[in-house]
Amino acid sequence: NAYLKDSGQEDHDEVDDGDSDHLNSTDKSGTRLQRAERRCRGDVTLPDTFQTNQLLYYERFKAYQDYMLGDCKTSEVRAFISDYLEKAVEPCDWQALWSTDVFDVLVEVHAVDCKELKACVQLALPIQCETHGCDLNEESMRVLLEATQHKVPLQELQLVFEDSGDLDQTALAIEHLRFFYQHIWRIWDDEDEDDDFDYFVRCVEPRLRLYFDVLEDRVPAGLVAEYHSLLARCSELFQEFSSLRNDLTCDSDCELDNVSMVEGVKLYDQLEILKRKLCIIENPLLRYVLGYKGNARQHCVEAKGSRASGGRVIHVVTASTSASQLQSLLNDKLLHLCSADDTEIQFHSDPVLAVDACFQGDAVLILPGHYSVTSSLLLPDSITIEGFGLPDEVVIEKKNKGDTFVETTGAAIKISNVKFIQHDAIEGILCVRQGKLEMENCVLQCETTGVIVRTSAHLIMNLCDLYGSKGAGIEIYPGSVCSITGNGIHHCKEGVLIKDFADELDVMPRIIMENNVIHNNEGYGIILVKPTNRLQEGNGSPQENPKAHANPPPEEVHGPLSTDGLVSPAASALATPRAASMNGLGVQHHILGETPEPATTTSTKKWQLCRQLSRNKDAGTTHTDMGLLEQKMFVSIQGNQFKRNGMGDFGTFLY
Repeated sequence: NAYLKDSGQEDHDEVDDGDSDHLNSTDKSGTRLQRAERRCRGDVTLPDTFQTNQLLYYERFKAYQDYMLGDCKTSEVRAFISDYLEKAVEPCDWQALWSTDVFDVLVEVHAVDCKELKACVQLALPIQCETHGCDLNEESMRVLLEATQHKVPLQELQLVFEDSGDLDQTALAIEHLRFFYQHIWRIWDDEDEDDDFDYFVRCVEPRLRLYFDVLEDRVPAGLVAEYHSLLARCSELFQEFSSLRNDLTCDSDCELDNVSMVEGVKLYDQLEILKRKLCIIENPLLRYVLGYKGNARQHCVEAKGSRASGGRVIHVVTASTSASQLQSLLNDKLLHLCSADDTEIQFHSDPVLAVDACFQGDAVLILPGHYSVTSSLLLPDSITIEGFGLPDEVVIEKKNKGDTFVETTGAAIKISNVKFIQHDAIEGILCVRQGKLEMENCVLQCETTGVIVRTSAHLIMNLCDLYGSKGAGIEIYPGSVCSITGNGIHHCKEGVLIKDFADELDVMPRIIMENNVIHNNEGYGIILVKPTNRLQEGNGSPQENPKAHANPPPEEVHGPLSTDGLVSPAASALATPRAASMNGLGVQHHILGETPEPATTTSTKKWQLCRQLSRNKDAGTTHTDMGLLEQKMFVSIQGNQFKRNGMGDFGTFLY
């Protein structure tokens, strides 16, 4: 914790609101920040600074919600931050390190301009400077400061540590400012003309939660990479769009400007698609129900194929064994499996090592025992894994963090008679990423997520027991094939979750569910995730997706696309067809501008495009759906029992 409170200090939550907030002198005296010691590099010795980069989620949440932003709108963010800084930051006479990618130099702050978010500084003499890959001296630093009129951004300052407590609130305020513009604020946020929403609720809270979820390894690595890629691409598109918009003249009617308008509309369309994807990842609920749709091949371990020698190996896993058990193994399994002369037997003490040593066609036999592993089981080749005994006797437990526990990509893999115990597997206890997996008589004890069946993957799951998932017991993606027979799925958040994306390339999964017992789940026994309506991106017109299921929800249209102010035929032709909105995320399609002049002139070339992406806190709706079993995705569904599921047996989540 970055805060160390004195024992005599009253609890912060008990301090009265109003003038007696966390910025008053009483609270200052009770708050102490830790020292961040700096490492000496060569002959340079810079002073220590305040340790502020290890604040907890609730500390940052409370600072933004209660003191920095409150219930401000997007257009009020800068004003609220300035007001907060005026109350929290000492106006003058303190030292800080001006830190950039190129140098760290000690400066003295003589004044603070909270409206510009800058500080007026002078070099502290004798100069104390540490450079990174360049040579700077006192004279060059003076020239640099004169070029900036001695004003530097507040977020580039790190306060020099002193233990009186008088500068603690200043250090915290600058840290909150720095973190906000580095991790929360997006350069396109102030373009949102729908200014009637609480910026903290819509943007700050989900982005802050995502930041800490990533920090605490709660988000799959692939999804994190996709999010950062989307952010970078979004920034590029926005800058390109802004540059194009600013280059247009208000009273020009040349053909070049008309072409630029069309290009601008296209850029904005692409930008809104990316912003919608960012919104899905930032929203915890949508992130859970929609999950990660990245390219599976990026995450696959390359298959080895057959051995060059053409032989086959039976891998026996055991820490120790008795003579009688070894004799039983030989009679019951090995003699049958080793009928060919070129079959070899290898012994391992770790199931991960056995799997890593496998080639195409090998078999792994695991003798009774409790095996603790630290690595994931990655199965890129077609092999069989069999426990020699009952599942409760052959236990593989993974305790450390990782995206998945067991991940299969082989064309034909079979696992039987094994109990898997999962801890901190972000993406799931088992992920069938591609290829085919057959599971029989296994026990899956989950702690986070259950079995995930990705697009184009094939799962056959018979006579297994799955329980304990904080998400769904089984997550089924579009385009997959699942045969789930005779299983118990219980004490999960949801029993079976089926994902139906609004993508023209997605096809319905094919599901067989027979003789399963789905009971005591917190939510629904089976829940279908689907978009409220579908938008055919190919020609821009709202159409029902060809893969629409039975009982599709009614489409809701927020309003027609307005082309007021866009009298250019090219721009109008591009804009008009998009009349529908993606309701679950509230994507409203409007193009606003000034009142148009007669068609003979084009006076509003500096247009404003504001097709906005709503990020309401209630981003999706869930309801009971007794007609779910009529969906065409179910090839066969019979003989199943549903008992004591908290919200009902069948439900639909609309986004």
